[in-house]
Amino acid sequence: MDVSTATVSKTLIGSSPAVKTIRPPVWTPLGGRWAPGVPPLEPGDRLTRPEFERRYEAMPHVKQAELIEGVVYMPSPVRYDKHGQPHAQIIGWLFVYSVATPGTGLGDNASVRLDLENELQPDVLLRLDPAAGGTSRISADDYIEGAPELIVEIAASSASYDLHDKLRVYRRSGVPEYLVWQVDDRRVDWFRLREGQYVPLSADSQGIVRSEVFPGLQLAVPALLEGDLPTVLAVLQQGLRSAEHVAFVEHLAAVQRAEQSKSR
Repeated sequence: MDVSTATVSKTLIGSSPAVKTIRPPVWTPLGGRWAPGVPPLEPGDRLTRPEFERRYEAMPHVKQAELIEGVVYMPSPVRYDKHGQPHAQIIGWLFVYSVATPGTGLGDNASVRLDLENELQPDVLLRLDPAAGGTSRISADDYIEGAPELIVEIAASSASYDLHDKLRVYRRSGVPEYLVWQVDDRRVDWFRLREGQYVPLSADSQGIVRSEVFPGLQLAVPALLEGDLPTVLAVLQQGLRSAEHVAFVEHLAAVQRAEQSKSR
């Protein structure tokens, strides 16, 4: 039987069968039961951000849904080689940087409110605390609001919406740096926002790309694509020992001390 609708017939004496349509139940979080309530979140729905959040929060079994230009996108199953492992490798690279750089925050699949039609859930993000000049903040209900300084997406290829719909939203919202790892194409694009447009950051002769927002954050792209993680981390450590990163950490520490003195 089709689970979306069901009919029940009841024959009465001297009358034709009466047909009653039973509408599908709608998930509500109350007691974990199916009951009439919040409409389900469906791919392709056109919603406002508040309505998207209302439906999303009422469906805890749904993960990683996004609202892009007012349209709901639902996740596909996550494969290991094409997404899960590359995602973990980027997390490891950025985790090392964040630990060595107080005043930064690392996020994994955190929802980001960008405007009333866009709430995205990037694979990875790195942000500066507002006290250190960061452009995003944590809302009272624990969402990121505003543009994080760096967003990373793992994509299968250049055909992915990460390089089209999402890129346009991130660019318009003022995300300063955007990195996309196209796994099938064996390619990493790291963009910098300049005058409202994303411009690729250039690699040096060794294939190393350096962030302009986070001093000392650098990526050995050839090593990453070959799965040579020791080299990826060794190159990052060189960046963490650089004069630029040392000065950046000192600046962030001074900002934090100033904020602490204000609160006393």
